[in-house]
Amino acid sequence: MDPLHHAIAARRDALIALTQQLIRIPTLNPPGRHYRDICEAIAARMEPQGWRCEMIRAHGSPGDSEAYPRWNVVCTHDAGRPGDTVHFNSHHDVVEVGHGWTRDPFGAEFVEDEDRIYGRGACDMKGGLAASIIAAEAYVALNPDHAGRIQISATADEESGGYGGVAYLAEHGHFADVQHVIIPEPLHKDRICLGHRGVWWAEIETRGRIAHGSMPFLGDCAVRHMGAVIDEMERTLYPLLAGKHTAMPVIPEGARSSTLNINSIHGGAREPEDGYTGLPAPCVPDRCRIVIDRRFLIEEQLTEVKAEVRRLLEKVRAERPSFSYEIRDLFEVIPSMTDKDAPVVRTTAAAIERVLGIEAGYVVSPGTYDQKHIDRIGKLKNCIAYGPGVLDLAHQPDEWIGVGDMMDSARVMALVLSDLLGTDSHSPAPVA
Repeated sequence: MDPLHHAIAARRDALIALTQQLIRIPTLNPPGRHYRDICEAIAARMEPQGWRCEMIRAHGSPGDSEAYPRWNVVCTHDAGRPGDTVHFNSHHDVVEVGHGWTRDPFGAEFVEDEDRIYGRGACDMKGGLAASIIAAEAYVALNPDHAGRIQISATADEESGGYGGVAYLAEHGHFADVQHVIIPEPLHKDRICLGHRGVWWAEIETRGRIAHGSMPFLGDCAVRHMGAVIDEMERTLYPLLAGKHTAMPVIPEGARSSTLNINSIHGGAREPEDGYTGLPAPCVPDRCRIVIDRRFLIEEQLTEVKAEVRRLLEKVRAERPSFSYEIRDLFEVIPSMTDKDAPVVRTTAAAIERVLGIEAGYVVSPGTYDQKHIDRIGKLKNCIAYGPGVLDLAHQPDEWIGVGDMMDSARVMALVLSDLLGTDSHSPAPVA
């Protein structure tokens, strides 16, 4: 067993304990609870080992407030020798618990005969954060005078766009001197995620005229207008999107086509407050809104994605008297995909083959994650997602992470550091 492999193996109990510690801090988003607590816990671990840890609040970012400040931590190990900077970035926020749990969502229960740790965020992505910390600790213990710098960041709000986390760091130049980024999202320990599809969120509102519900002919029902919009989507837009395919290795297979989800629909009287037992007022609704979530491919242009919906709405307007609508952009992300020949991709692929004895697979995520900000704002293309866990478990009840998967991923990440930054007795090896 080589020294680096042995150093990771010796830290198995530490990896379990760290993962449990992170899960037990309920960093729920929304609203953004305990963000500072988890950043302080990471800093308290790293600083005694010689890491410089910077606490960064994303002042003015979406969601940031005195009640729920958006805190991030960036920990850096710099031995003073020239070389590249390798940055491991993980988001520390988790989604709501939801229903259907059979275990304490924040109990971080370790079931030894299953080799699993359960809890909200175990898979997405506190297990990956813990694995990157253990990998870096093991590497530094063997190579305290390594070349370059190692950074580990735990950042806010990835689950709600990442604007209080990686986007803020990128806007303020924190990736300016970084050459390699690995994001330990749960995309299987034998796969390298090169990027993600694009996204456009928009709100469509149809308008009508309010009237008494007993005389709807005196009004104009905005809900019926929206029904015509949705019907046109079913008849023309959905078949059009299903016929678009990408060369991107998106998983699962269904996401290799363009997709559209109707995220919500609201029309007419507001939902009554809990406990209200009366009937709604008899009115013709004069407003109806839907939010659409359009995921698009690297072969598509955002302008055309938007134009498809606009043409559909104009077609409905031509067919329906008094039809009126407004469309508002909410959120957009351009697709991102790192080249398979990028240094961090080749180095990680070589490490996977050494640790697991198999060739690395290459995938693209159907949804976005923080690579978008490193690419578009940070202007750094040499970025991948690689980490332990099964993506299908994310956001599910009884979410879990496998300890063996974390150990293997930690070995891979430690080898990446060794290959990119070298050992104390050797210069960094060139990436083949």
